[in-house]
Amino acid sequence: MRRTDQSGGGCAELLAVPSVAAVRAAACAYWHRRGLPTEPPQVAVAPGAPLLLLTVLAAAAGAPEGGGEGLRAPGSVLLPHPCPSWHMAQARQLGRRVHTVPVPAECGGIPDPFALLEAVRRSREAGEAPHTLVLSVADDITGTAPPPELLHEVCEAAVTEGLLIVSDETWRDTSHDPHDTVVVSPAEMLTEAGRADHVVVLAGLDAMDDAPPAGPRHGESPPRPSPGIARFAATARGRTFRERVHHLLAELGTGLPGPVAAVAAATLREPPELLSRRDEAARLRGESARALHRAVTATGAVCRPPHLGRHLYVDLDPFRPRLAARGVTDAARLEAELVRRLGPCARGGHRFGDDPGELRVRLATDFLPGAARPTEQDGGAGEPVAAGTSGATARPHPQEWPGAAATFAQVQSVLVDLTDGSCQ
Repeated sequence: MRRTDQSGGGCAELLAVPSVAAVRAAACAYWHRRGLPTEPPQVAVAPGAPLLLLTVLAAAAGAPEGGGEGLRAPGSVLLPHPCPSWHMAQARQLGRRVHTVPVPAECGGIPDPFALLEAVRRSREAGEAPHTLVLSVADDITGTAPPPELLHEVCEAAVTEGLLIVSDETWRDTSHDPHDTVVVSPAEMLTEAGRADHVVVLAGLDAMDDAPPAGPRHGESPPRPSPGIARFAATARGRTFRERVHHLLAELGTGLPGPVAAVAAATLREPPELLSRRDEAARLRGESARALHRAVTATGAVCRPPHLGRHLYVDLDPFRPRLAARGVTDAARLEAELVRRLGPCARGGHRFGDDPGELRVRLATDFLPGAARPTEQDGGAGEPVAAGTSGATARPHPQEWPGAAATFAQVQSVLVDLTDGSCQ
């Protein structure tokens, strides 16, 4: 599509493009299957979820409390920590003050509800106007989803304080065992409570057609951002809010090339072959994540059990004196040491909004050295197969991939070596 101009007609032109309209219709069906009835006018589409978050935050700062006209002064944004680095980046690009709130012990992705209330109080005492809470109901940083009752407490606290909740649900379909993990959207909770005005659902399509983990891919360029979709409430305030977002997207000249939009619409329709690939990817990641979790916790490190996504979040702070004896005194040094020993599978917690002084690190399950996927000769090629399938065409468990056992043993050995106290 051509770039829109700066006139008021840009928004209508953007919405009328057939390829974008097809994505919006497919997004409606996608959310309807997840218990969120949606009509095309409620949907915004952009080249990436980060751009959508940027426009949502910009619109939220100017959205009045009711549905009328008028602007509020730009305020602050609240985020749980750890959180995806792009959440924080979008707020800071707009010049917003960002306050991070610790996650509860049970899970990541959402703030502790009492700590959230305290953060809002302190923000207001400092003369700020906190207006948005960004959270993830399927947290790829920690590999966890919040229990529904805890998410409900967070939603209640946010609504009480007049915050808009932006729910990033990009990874909600990556549960390692769908019968084990229940992912609930704040939009479901708040719609039932008659408070739908207070939530926007955001999702990137990069996790919706996920390929099974393919072992280390050192030196590859990062993938280009996938399209993003957002869902707004079907209320007067929701309409005002989404019109502001659509206007901002049009002013920025955003749009999806026809081929990209066609792929996005096909992905959102979720054909059986896509669901099969996604389920297989989640199963394989679950096997790998559980094996990695066993290796990590066997050393005494603290780590939440993984239930979804691609990562574990490991806390080595209990070993601070021993790590300090090796010169590891913060997250950046911990990351550097683990990358030196294990390769680029580790990223320090300072990259995700955690206190840089805390010894926390995110470990990836896909890029561990040595855990290469089986080749076609090893019986690993072909279409995805159901979990538990046996025979020559069955895909081995990740622990059975060539080098995988040595990889998990290496992770454990490195952590033991770093924390055994031999340098004290």
